[in-house]
Formats: sequence, structure tokens, C-alpha cells
Amino acid sequence: MARAMMNDKPIAFFGEVMLRLSPPGRELLFQTPALQIHVGGAEANVATGLACLGHATRMITAVSDNPMGRAVIDELRRHGVDASTIVREDGRLGLYFLQPGAGLRASEVVYDRAHSVFADRPAKAWDWTKALDGCGRLHLSGITPALGPNSAAAAITAAKAARDQGLGVSFDGNYRARLWETWDSDPRGVLTQLVDHADILFGNHRDISLLLGKTFSGDGSDRRREAAEAAFDAFPNLQLIASTARHVDDADSHRIAARVDMRDSAHQTEEALVAGIVDRLGAGDAFATGVLHGLIEGGDAKAAAEAGLALTCLKHSLPGDASLFTRGDLAAFEGGGLDVRR
Repeated sequence: MARAMMNDKPIAFFGEVMLRLSPPGRELLFQTPALQIHVGGAEANVATGLACLGHATRMITAVSDNPMGRAVIDELRRHGVDASTIVREDGRLGLYFLQPGAGLRASEVVYDRAHSVFADRPAKAWDWTKALDGCGRLHLSGITPALGPNSAAAAITAAKAARDQGLGVSFDGNYRARLWETWDSDPRGVLTQLVDHADILFGNHRDISLLLGKTFSGDGSDRRREAAEAAFDAFPNLQLIASTARHVDDADSHRIAARVDMRDSAHQTEEALVAGIVDRLGAGDAFATGVLHGLIEGGDAKAAAEAGLALTCLKHSLPGDASLFTRGDLAAFEGGGLDVRR
């Protein structure tokens, strides 16, 4: 099944790319007059992560036609992402501010992305025949439709176009209540349309509960399988569901397990202790990167889950949004080598 789902063609990614601004160290926002800048965005993070692993990726987005937009394009290209389909237009680039957590203080995100070039671009402005030409898969996330009616319509149109053109569609739930609440939205209705086109879903029992309007428990492997089977029954095109279970001890120490469910098989990893956390943002995107990498390499549910867990664990050690690890880094982690590599 894994080999049939993936091929060697480039994977296209549709979503907003932004600048992330955060204070140095673990200070509060504006505690000192300095902010560190990283390029980020759920889909762009996965595109970058896969490119660093040697896979062909293409970013489809719109950025501001100014130095900030050009910086975004330069950063993606630097890591090997095809930026030829990125549109530059007059307007503003989306931003978000991160106040990193520490100890028992949780991290906090403040969005500043309303009326960005990407969010306000009409669905009809995208040329999906051209943008998806030569690709084998489209990857989307639930953040894009949460931005507003234009991006919601664009995401649905993109997923339908990809399916009509014979591409696989992977979708990461990434439910962001604060974004959906800013407009007269219907999260369940919109997300259901998107998942209906997907053959791969990144989401846990809570995402499935939202989609199906029924509460599922994530307490134990049997309950997680029950949620997955309900999703498979509701969405005939869906072939694989990948998720993580995270237990937060404090801002510096988490315990994480990964799971991949297919229609006829499933695998759940042992729990990994992730301590000394540097930056947890983008860890879910790193998980998606690892799972897709495992599938591209022809792996089964076990291989995909373990690659996803490895990259999400590694991402916690790296500042910024994206996983920048190579195949060598992945192999070293899976081999258990924690000493200095000389």
C-alpha cells in the first residue's frame, strides 16, 4: 500500500509562508528590544524538511513583493524547495510572534496575519493546472482554510484539482481555534470537504471527533484504532492516518509516541522521552515530514511511524520552524548515536 500511495514525482505544498518573530532566549515578548526572525508555515516546514532529505518539493503560495517576501523565497530556495510557483504581489506578509515557554510557563503564539497577500487572494486567482504540473502529491493543512473565506475556498479548490488530476492528497488537521474564530466559519464543514479528497490524514482522535461530530478517546491503542476505523468508514478515499500522542511534563520535557493506521494494519511506537527542549514549534510538521519520507522510501506503517517519531524528536533540538535534518542525521538518531560525531 505504501508504495502505491507515493511516487518519485515532486510533492506540491499549498499554504501561507510567514515570518516568525520571537525574543532571544526564553524572554517575554518585548522584555528587551530585540526579536529573532525565522521563516515558517505548516506546509513550508514540511516542504523544507523533505527537501533536506533529498526529495523534490514545490511551494505554492503568495508573498509580499518587498524585502520580506523576497527573504521568504530565498530561504526556501536555500534549502532546495522549488519556488518557481510562488506569486509576489503588493500587500503584506503574514507574521506571528512566539513567546517561548520555560519550566511551567507555556509557550504562547500571537498571530498577525489578517489580510495578508495569501489570505486575501481569491480562490479563482490560482492556476492549479500549471501549479500542480508534474507533481505526484499535494500537501495541505487545516491552517490554510482557517485564515478566511478566500483561503478556505482556495484550499478546497486545490484539493479537488489535485484529485481530478490524479494526484494524492495529504492533509494535516492542524486545528487552530483562534484563527477560525476570527470569521463566520464552519470548521467541520470545510475540513470535511478537504479530508474527503485526502488519502493521507495527519490527525489524532480529537481531529476525528471534530470531523465526525462524535467523541473518541485517545486513551490507549484500542481507542485510537477505534477512531481511525471510524474515519476510514466515513472517508472512502482515506488510506492512512498518522498521529502522535504527547505527554507534557513541563516546557523542557515531553514524552511522545507515534502511530500510523492503515486500513489493514497499524503500528504504534514506544514512547520517547524528549528532554532539554530547545523549540517545539514545527514538531508536528517534522512528524509529517518523517512519515512522508518513510512512505516515499517504500516503508510500511512501522517504518513510517518510526521515521516520523525520529524527526519530531530531532526537531525539538532545533530553533526555528522547519526540520533541517539530513538522511545522515536521521540514520544517526535511529542508530542511537548520541555522542559527538567526529
